[in-house]
Amino acid sequence: MKTVYSPLHAGHGGTMELVAGALVPGFEMPSRAEIIRARVETEKLGEILPPQPHDLTAAKRVHAPNYIDFLPTVYPAWEASGRAGSALPFTWPTRGLRGDVVPEAIEARLGHYSFDGGAPFVKGTWEAVKSSYEVALTASGLVKAGERSAFALCRPPGHHAGDAFMGGYCYINNAAVAAQWFLDQGAARVSILDVDYHHGNGTQQIFYCRSDVQVLNLHGDPKNEYPFFLGHADEKGEGEGDGFNINYPMPFGTTFDVWSEALEDACRKLAAYAPDVVVVSLGVDTFEKDPISQFKLKSSDYPAIGRRIAKLGLPTLFVMEGGYAVDEIGINAVGLLTGFANG
Repeated sequence: MKTVYSPLHAGHGGTMELVAGALVPGFEMPSRAEIIRARVETEKLGEILPPQPHDLTAAKRVHAPNYIDFLPTVYPAWEASGRAGSALPFTWPTRGLRGDVVPEAIEARLGHYSFDGGAPFVKGTWEAVKSSYEVALTASGLVKAGERSAFALCRPPGHHAGDAFMGGYCYINNAAVAAQWFLDQGAARVSILDVDYHHGNGTQQIFYCRSDVQVLNLHGDPKNEYPFFLGHADEKGEGEGDGFNINYPMPFGTTFDVWSEALEDACRKLAAYAPDVVVVSLGVDTFEKDPISQFKLKSSDYPAIGRRIAKLGLPTLFVMEGGYAVDEIGINAVGLLTGFANG
């Protein structure tokens, strides 16, 4: 399996994020991608390729153009306002407040285009976001050209980014961009299988009213777990999308025997949908030692996940999302990929 990776992700480092009322160093750090890349090399998963340049046309197929246009302007505007460090919002439009007018102040625009304080900008953030997007599209091209699978080692991740909002370390929704790109290249249907611990709320929001992209999420129960406001089992899709959004919320402490039952059901529903290609939002924060997650999967479980996905027999793009236990993130991510490759 070929991997696409860009060193430009490292420019998005040294960030601060707002968590539970405290400003803390970002959990989503450059070492995540470097540990995975090193494991890809150690395990001889396959060739590591640089991304090809892409303009932002594909991003604007799933995101609002004004939102995408905003992202590269953030840090220059932050610096022009006399600030340094991590650019973060401190106020958000919510029920009863106007959200149809884009304000001029940079801190207000950050709030307008986000749902939390977990998507900071530093000087190198936009370059990293753009390269992560290009990694996803380049890996998509490998699958379109006939590769059985490819691994987009994206950083920053993407599945919390919606059509016009960022959050949860995510800016451009790489998995959603890839799914739309496959459709634009001739696919009739695409399935997105999100195995990250946290619900892919942005992916759900983007495709919720559509039938050409099936979205399946296995995740922590939003009654108690971030991102809280989407991911319930009764969210099935709307209009043409009714029945094509499938959520598997699970409680704190979920172990692989229970989690794998949800995966099995998801794979059955995915196979019945019969997509032309599968996009896997690959999060390994389901791991028992992950610092910000509450599931109890073990490193030995991840190859089995890869083998089950391989049984679908479909062209598959893996897009890196979460996973924050840096000592094991490479073992778990590459373990899943090798399980698929050998399945």
